[in-house]
Amino acid sequence: MSPDRKDTHITPLHGAGGELMGELLERLILPRFGKEAVGRIGLDALDDGATIALPEGETGELVLTTDSHVVKPIFFPGGDIGRLAAAGTINDLAVMGARPIALTLAAIIEEGFPIPDLERIIESFAAALEEVDAPVVCGDTKVMPAGDVDGIVLNTTGLGIARHAISDAGLRPGDRVLLTGSIGDHGMALLAAREEFSLSTRLESDVAPIWPMFAPLLESDICEAIHAMKDPTRGGLAAALNEMARKSSTCIEIEETRIPMRSAARGLSELLGISPLEVANEGKAVVIVAPEAAEAALRVLREHPLGADAAIVGTVTEEYPTRVILDTEVGGRRFLDMPLGDPVPRIC
Repeated sequence: MSPDRKDTHITPLHGAGGELMGELLERLILPRFGKEAVGRIGLDALDDGATIALPEGETGELVLTTDSHVVKPIFFPGGDIGRLAAAGTINDLAVMGARPIALTLAAIIEEGFPIPDLERIIESFAAALEEVDAPVVCGDTKVMPAGDVDGIVLNTTGLGIARHAISDAGLRPGDRVLLTGSIGDHGMALLAAREEFSLSTRLESDVAPIWPMFAPLLESDICEAIHAMKDPTRGGLAAALNEMARKSSTCIEIEETRIPMRSAARGLSELLGISPLEVANEGKAVVIVAPEAAEAALRVLREHPLGADAAIVGTVTEEYPTRVILDTEVGGRRFLDMPLGDPVPRIC
């Protein structure tokens, strides 16, 4: 087979482990990810795995996370599945207090998928990693017959180092609940972009790696006052808060008027009858801090563009253990229950 062959669409041979798969790796993957190794055996070796050398003098805990990413549409306002996969993995590390140091990338691709679209996705994934200076160290490619998978599915694993890993279950009565920015942007932007709705909106996904926003916070003395963190992805803010309350056997009380939300997200949610508290976010986090450190933590978050709209939105109490209370805009008070699931499928 000619090394100059330029296929325009994915075929079964691209995932069969032969020359055509090697060409795809040489043409699309290695030029973008194979330049930097973090261990003795790197991506460019195309071995069955990779070695990772910890930075000299580094102490702390290794944090490992893995995720699979399915989204419709694959390209959406503010991002695409490539940026989503990178940011989602980085953010899972970040909310555990871990600096990302290496990622893996595996793609399951439908036969007939346009190679220019794949290249665009790879470029987007790589650009997101450059924001946190973390390389891809190994990966995999599989091709499925047309109709067996819808377009493309990405699987990632992330490895990070935390000075002291932070769980999502360390809430204590009196703690303050911080939200790093507006909610509902990702879920509502994707919903508006779907063909069945064809809605016109300026709303864009918030998909972004949040480690650059977190790094100054975690590297300061405030780190000791952070008791829990979580990114409100599937199931949105409602799911994240309920999970944290249940794990810590505490009650979380949230003031609806303090929750940052863009008017476009609010308006679209009202039009479609979907609660913005239950849709996924891909560039936000819930941060639980001791009361004496809340204002200082808020100032640090607001110094970064991703945290410009950060706000203190609630308090941890003992009133109703394992439950979340919402103080509503109209002066009422009700339980904010765990959603049965994200109301927008194939969101992340």
